[in-house]
Amino acid sequence: MSTDFPPHDFDLAAYDPNGVGVENGNLFGFPFSADTAQVWIVPVPWDVTTSYRPGTAAGPQAVLEASPQLDFFDLEDPEGWRRGIWMAPIAAQWQDQNRVLRTKADRLIQSLEQGKDLTESPELQQDLAEINQAGADLNAWVAATCGEALDRGKIVGILGGDHSVPLGYLQALAQRHRNFGILHLDAHADLRHAYEGFTYSHASIMDNVLQLPQVSKLVQVGIRDLCPAEAAVIAANPDRIITHYDRHLQAQRYAGQSWHALCQQIIADLPPQVYISFDIDGLDPKLCPNTGTPVPGGLDWEPTLYLLRQLSQSRQIIGFDLCEVGCDPWDANVGARVLYQLALMAGRSGASVPA
Repeated sequence: MSTDFPPHDFDLAAYDPNGVGVENGNLFGFPFSADTAQVWIVPVPWDVTTSYRPGTAAGPQAVLEASPQLDFFDLEDPEGWRRGIWMAPIAAQWQDQNRVLRTKADRLIQSLEQGKDLTESPELQQDLAEINQAGADLNAWVAATCGEALDRGKIVGILGGDHSVPLGYLQALAQRHRNFGILHLDAHADLRHAYEGFTYSHASIMDNVLQLPQVSKLVQVGIRDLCPAEAAVIAANPDRIITHYDRHLQAQRYAGQSWHALCQQIIADLPPQVYISFDIDGLDPKLCPNTGTPVPGGLDWEPTLYLLRQLSQSRQIIGFDLCEVGCDPWDANVGARVLYQLALMAGRSGASVPA
């Protein structure tokens, strides 16, 4: 599937990084095109299967609108912005389909919450089949779009939407890399199988990802909300899934262990090539109060960036996603800053080098 990305004829020489952020349609108001940017951000406005609070489908637009007000000097990477970041247009086809299917998903979820058996309703079963097919179609579009970017030597980041949306990208990476790990920052384990009947549920992303044999390690950080079945999956797969529960991390810090040492332990289980999957609800909810499923506790700002910086110094970051950003201005502000840091770190690690 070929995607026609508009080139945007920007003039880098005329760009003033110290000036007012320009609302030019690109992330951060940067003067880069699809051709000149090292990092491509692919927005996916999709939250059909969100089970608690919808709205993150509007996250990409909110982040785009918030991004020009950021300052771009980074202490570790002062000139990093010059490598270039560009965001593809937000696809109207998926926005429109999301609106229609979100209503149908709400009916399904409400029926389940009322204890109804979906198999007794042909209409609900038809809706479920339609949603699952749309999820498969979305995955195929994401895989093709990201695959085209990868083949052009670009580093790709997904901007969701709910956490179901990076699956197609990971499938594309699995076609190009023999072995890689995932650093998964999240409040939730996301290891439910077809949660609420949705094959591509936001709560099932890591269950689906683990079907890719190329993903040799899943290292989870910040987990603090999971069901017994997910805990059992983690316990049954100690060689492939390493989960650093938020409670355990905090207990180790209270006992005097340094965050640096804990970061080294987290990173040690990851192979040389790593994908970062960043659900923003992994952060303390003060930083993301309007995310889809906020949970008390979690990671604070500087410790999170420290972990990511340590990772980028010793591993090659082959891609990343940022999901579940709420459409409130504060959430979008934080989301834009996370996205910028992920793009800088991926760029520094030389992620465009093939496996």
